Amino acid sequence: MEKNFKRWPAGVARNLDYPEVPVFQILRSAALQWPERNAIVFGGMEVTYRELDLLSDRFASALSGLGVAKGDRVALHLVNSPQFAIAYYGLLKAGAVFVPVSPLLSERELVFQLNDSGSETFIGLDLFWAASSRVLPETGVKRTIEVSLADCYPPISAPVKALSKGVFDEGVIDFTSLLSGHPAEPPEISLDVKEDLAHISYTGGTTGTPKGIMVTHYNALVNSCQLSYWFSGGQITYKDGVIGLELEEGDKGENHPFRRGLEMSLVVPPWFHAMGAFGFLNMQLMAGNTLVVFPRFDPEEFLRAIPKYRATCFGGAPQLFVPMVDHPLYPEIDMSEIRLVASGGAPIPFNLMEKLLEKFPGVICEAYGLSEATAIVSISPPERGALKVGSVGLPVADTEVKIVDPEDYDREMAAGEAGEVCVRGPQLMKGFWNNPEETAVMLKEDGWLLTGDIGKFDEDGYLYIVDRKKDMLIYKGYNVYPRDLEEVLNDHPSVAQSAVVGKKDERKGEIPIAFVQLIPGAEVTEEELLEYANSNLAAYKKIRLLKVVEAVPASEAGKVLRRELRDLAQSMEIRE
Repeated sequence: MEKNFKRWPAGVARNLDYPEVPVFQILRSAALQWPERNAIVFGGMEVTYRELDLLSDRFASALSGLGVAKGDRVALHLVNSPQFAIAYYGLLKAGAVFVPVSPLLSERELVFQLNDSGSETFIGLDLFWAASSRVLPETGVKRTIEVSLADCYPPISAPVKALSKGVFDEGVIDFTSLLSGHPAEPPEISLDVKEDLAHISYTGGTTGTPKGIMVTHYNALVNSCQLSYWFSGGQITYKDGVIGLELEEGDKGENHPFRRGLEMSLVVPPWFHAMGAFGFLNMQLMAGNTLVVFPRFDPEEFLRAIPKYRATCFGGAPQLFVPMVDHPLYPEIDMSEIRLVASGGAPIPFNLMEKLLEKFPGVICEAYGLSEATAIVSISPPERGALKVGSVGLPVADTEVKIVDPEDYDREMAAGEAGEVCVRGPQLMKGFWNNPEETAVMLKEDGWLLTGDIGKFDEDGYLYIVDRKKDMLIYKGYNVYPRDLEEVLNDHPSVAQSAVVGKKDERKGEIPIAFVQLIPGAEVTEEELLEYANSNLAAYKKIRLLKVVEAVPASEAGKVLRRELRDLAQSMEIRE
C-alpha cells in the first residue's frame, strides 16, 4: 500500500547519510563538539563529555589488560549510573559485545542469559551482589567487576547519602580502581561495523525462552541517528570524527525539540533495555544533551528535578507518567521549558495525555519499536498539531512498514484494516544469537521482519498498534483485540490504565477479563466500570469480568505482564 505521509515533520530528512563508524564514535564525536559540557549529572556528580570519553578509554584499556578481546561478551548488571555509561562505551572501545542484564531478572533467568551469551566478564552492582554471587559459579564467567554507587559521592557529602560501599569478595575487581590504574589508551581494534556485534540483548521471554538479539555496530549507529535526527531535523554530516548536522535552507535549530548542545534531559528509562540504551543514552549524547540520570523513579524527586535543572526533555513508559501526574506536587511544578516528552512501551491513555499537554508548551511523541529492530521503528511527528492520540506516528527515516494478513504474508492489507506489522530497514537485527531457525521464522529472505504485532495504517500513513498477534482473543469465532477494549476503559475519567486478557473456555474459546488500575482517590465500582465499557463495545467484544487492582503489572520497559494476568484469569470464576 502506498503511504501518504501528509504530516512528515518539516525539516526532517526522509533518507539519512549514515557514517559507517562504531557505536562509540557517538561519544567521541560529542566530546569533540562539546568537551566541557556536562554529559551526565548523577546525584550532584557531574561528568563532562571529555571526561566520559577519557574514562571510557581507561575502562577499555583495563578490559584489554584483563584479557578481554574483540568479540568477547561483557554483561552489565547495573542500574543507570555514570559507571554504566563508562562501562558501556568502554567495552565497545575494547571491541567487546554489550550484554545488558536486567537487575530484575530471577536467578534462573540470570544464569540462562549469562550462559547463553557466553559472557566471561560480569560487571555488577554491590547492592545486588548477594544474589549475583550465588549464581555466578553456575555460569562461565571468568572475571567479575563490582560497581558501587557510593563512589559517585565525594567524602564530604557521603554521610547524607545513606549509601555505603559494599564489601568485595576475594577475586572481585573494584571498578573504580580499574579506572585509576589504567591509562586512557584503548586498544587498537579493527571493526567491520556491518558484521561485528555491538549488542546481544534478550527478548523478554513472555512467549517462551528468551532469545539473544544480535545488533551490529551499524544497526546501533543507524537507529541512534534515526532517533536523534528526528528531533533535531536536518541531514547527517561526518568529517574528522564529528557526526554533525546540516539543516535545510531556512530551517533553524530552535524549530526542533533538540537544539544540539543545549537540552537538559531527565533520564529514568533503564539503559539495560533497548528503549533506554538508544532513546535515553546514545541518541541523546549524539545531540549533545546533558542527561540528569536517576537510578530509580521517585515521583517527587523527579518532579522537583524539573525546575531544579531547568529540564527541557523527559520520557519513559506511561507507567512513569501516571504517578507523576497524580502526585500532589504536580500542579505546582513549572514545566514551561519542556520541549519534548517521549513515550513508548504502551499507549498513553487520552485523559493522561490531556493532563500532560495542559502543563507544558512542547510536544509529546509516542514511539513504537522492538529489540529485533534495534529499538525504534516509528515515532509521532515532533509537532504539537501532528499528534494523533492512539497512534505511534510515522516510520522513521529509511524504514518501510507494511501490514499483511496474519495468515497470508503475501496479502497486504488496505488502509484501516488490521494485520501483522512487517518492518524493513537498516536498523534490523543481524539475527538471533546461535538460533538460525528462529531467525528464519522472523526475518524473511527479502529483508522483511515479521514483528508479531497487529497494526493498521490510517489515510495519512499513521501507524496504530492494535495488539500482539499472540494476545488476540477468539471469542465464539470472533477476533477480539484487547487493545480495543482497553482504549474504551482508559477513556473513563477514573481509570489510570487497564489490561484485558482471555480466560480459556471450552465452549466459547477465550472470555475477555479486564484488570483496571484506578486514579488515586477515584470512587467507582467494578460494576459501574463494566457497564460503562460494555455499553461502548460490540456484543462479541463485551468484557465478562472486571477486577480493580492496585496496579497493573508491567515490566521495566512499561509492557504489561500479560502472562501474570492470564495465569490469574484462569482461576477466576465467571457467571454469565
